[in-house]
Amino acid sequence: MSYTKILFTIADGVATISLNRPDKLNSFDREMALETIAALDKAKDDASVRAVLLTGEGRAFGAGQDLAEAIAPGTKIEEIISTQYNPIVRRIRNLPKPVVCAVNGVAAGAGANIAYACDLTLAAESANFIQSFINIGLIPDSGGTFTLPRLVGMQRAFGQMILAPKVSAKEAESLGMIWKAVPDAELMNEATTLAKKLATMPTKAIALTKEALNRSQNTSLDTQLDHENELQSIAGRSYDYNEGVKAFLEKRKPVYKGE
Repeated sequence: MSYTKILFTIADGVATISLNRPDKLNSFDREMALETIAALDKAKDDASVRAVLLTGEGRAFGAGQDLAEAIAPGTKIEEIISTQYNPIVRRIRNLPKPVVCAVNGVAAGAGANIAYACDLTLAAESANFIQSFINIGLIPDSGGTFTLPRLVGMQRAFGQMILAPKVSAKEAESLGMIWKAVPDAELMNEATTLAKKLATMPTKAIALTKEALNRSQNTSLDTQLDHENELQSIAGRSYDYNEGVKAFLEKRKPVYKGE
């Protein structure tokens, strides 16, 4: 598939997806959303890919929805959500590979909530996050009402959604909204290095850990203990588990295959 609104490359076990509408601050139109979905599917199906890096071109990560498209005659906002944003978030959360996000600039609306859906999100120190939906009379979507209160608590989530303050990368780190804030000049190098490291790790165990965390969002402790037992039994039959144990006993560095 050829892409016109994103950049997509695979190298060193990492699939890099870069939102590529810099003149529109990487606001999503239908084409860019569908290309992002297709790229995530490609990353899932390609056995050579063991980690994904999501970022944006230019001075923004993503400014949310392209409003000119949203108000076009015949356009229904619920259809945009159901065919574009919900599939992106579901694919990120269900991808059996780690997703690193490098927020290179403003992340607003759906852009912010997609960043929160990723497994490890790094942000340039000059970047900021904003729940901008209320400014145009909408509610947060793209999983924001699910993810953000679990990251920062109900009151802080409500405050961000109703008052729409700009949250700096450093503040986002301190609140637990992202993994790490880094100097602007170091963002892509650090994010790429992290993604490459994840691509050499036991991918099966990472996928099962991700599945366990997903399940834990809506379950009891007793049920989660059973889930852990079930998923651990799968991990214990993997190549990577056997390789990890052998490497430990032989006092050498393991060579994982992600299997």
